[in-house]
Amino acid sequence: MAAPRPLHMSPSILAADTANLGAAVAAVQAAGAHSIHVDVMDGRYVDNFAFSPKNIDDLRRVTTLPLHAHLEVCDADRSVPLFTNADLIIVQEDTTPDLAATIAHPRRRRDVGVGVNPERPLEPIVSLLAQIDLLLLLAVAPGFGGQAFNPVVLEKARTLAAHRAESGLDFAIGVDGGINAATISGGRGGRRSLRGGDGRLRRLRRRTIRRPPSGRTWPS
Repeated sequence: MAAPRPLHMSPSILAADTANLGAAVAAVQAAGAHSIHVDVMDGRYVDNFAFSPKNIDDLRRVTTLPLHAHLEVCDADRSVPLFTNADLIIVQEDTTPDLAATIAHPRRRRDVGVGVNPERPLEPIVSLLAQIDLLLLLAVAPGFGGQAFNPVVLEKARTLAAHRAESGLDFAIGVDGGINAATISGGRGGRRSLRGGDGRLRRLRRRTIRRPPSGRTWPS
C-alpha cells in the first residue's frame, strides 16, 4: 500500500480580522500553514464581497507562503487576468461557459484549480483533470464562513482519488469549508489539501502542523 500523501493546510483569511490581516497571516505561517487561501467575492456569485488583487500584492510583504486566489465571482474570464499575481488561481466550474479555455491561459505561468460546489456533479470536470493542479471540493455553500461540513464531499474525494490512481494523474484533491478536528479525523479519502476559515484559522495560530517535504506549491 502506498504511503499516505501529506496534507496541505491552507487557512482562509475570510475569517481574519481585516484590520489586522498582516498579523493574522504571519501567525498562521509561524504555526505551519502551507499556503494562504484568499476568497475573492463579487457580491453577485455569492451575497458577499471579499478581497482584491491589491490584497494579494499587500500580503506579499508579510508572508513568503504561496497565495491562492479562489474566485467566487460571476465572470471568471473577466477576473482571472486580474489575479495573475497569485500563485494559484481557483475557478468555480459553473462561472464560465468554456472552463477548458478559462484555465488554459493562466496555467502557462502558474498553478490552476477548479472549485466544485457540494450539489454539482463531477462528471463534466473529469476530462479536464489532466489540465489542473487542484480539484477543490466545497463542503459548504460559497460565500460565508461558519457553515456545517457537508459529508457528501467525502465520497466525491474517494471517487476522485480512485480516478487519479487509475489514470496516473497527480492533481491535488482539496476540501474547502467546515474544516475542523472532527472533519479531518473523519477520513481523508484521498484529500491532499484542506481549506478552512473560522475554526482552522484560530487553531493554526496555536498549533504547529508538519510541513510536507516539498519545494512546490503542492506536496509531491
